[in-house]
Amino acid sequence: MLVIDLDPQANATSGLGIDPHTLTLSIYDLFMSQFEGFPDVAIQDVVRETRSGVYLAPSTLDLVGIEPFLYNIEHRATVLKRLLSRDIPEYEFILIDTPPSMGQLVINGLIAADHTVVTFDRGIFALHGLDTLMTIFSDIEELVGEHVSPDMAILTRWDDPHKEARQGVFSRLAGHFKKPDPELERDRKQLKFFENEVRARFPAVFVVPYSREIYEAQNAGLPISHFAPGCVAGKAYREISRKILGWKQ
Repeated sequence: MLVIDLDPQANATSGLGIDPHTLTLSIYDLFMSQFEGFPDVAIQDVVRETRSGVYLAPSTLDLVGIEPFLYNIEHRATVLKRLLSRDIPEYEFILIDTPPSMGQLVINGLIAADHTVVTFDRGIFALHGLDTLMTIFSDIEELVGEHVSPDMAILTRWDDPHKEARQGVFSRLAGHFKKPDPELERDRKQLKFFENEVRARFPAVFVVPYSREIYEAQNAGLPISHFAPGCVAGKAYREISRKILGWKQ
């Protein structure tokens, strides 16, 4: 499997155990090779094998500077798609990690992909944000002529990791709990409402509960499948992987 990190924050790069500061070539250089005056770089010049066996086209903060260049070319939205259509090794899957905010890198990732997976976390409650996302998908098809299919949504950290702390040590030991907090109840209702709206817009929706092992795996530079596959989040991601494997059939 190949992971392409299109996010200048380089979280996928760091999460797979590669320090962005040590790189001499990154996905930035691959994009810049499309412009006059920059050296030719092929994707295999950029790809590195990580400790987990996953191949990675890494990112660096330099990628922030690519947007002004892309705005100056006509077919800016399909640069990555064209790069991936060239003679590269056969990968069973290519996962493209995009930035969290809309821009040319996100559009390039969406157009290059056969399927689209959108992640939401507890911090996203505003329904208009979901509506905006679906509108963007439609706009891309209208303006660029490329269909973007919202195939899957993943709701991450979709429970309250601090709920036990709020209950109080004595109450937990005694087996008694405090009365429901009105604010907590409101938040739970908001979560459920948002979840229902997501399910109405995506054909496949998965819920991944909070798991501290996710952060430990990131610090270790390993996927959760290699670090703690038996944790609650690991089991949820295994189900997600099975669904994605079915897309090949």
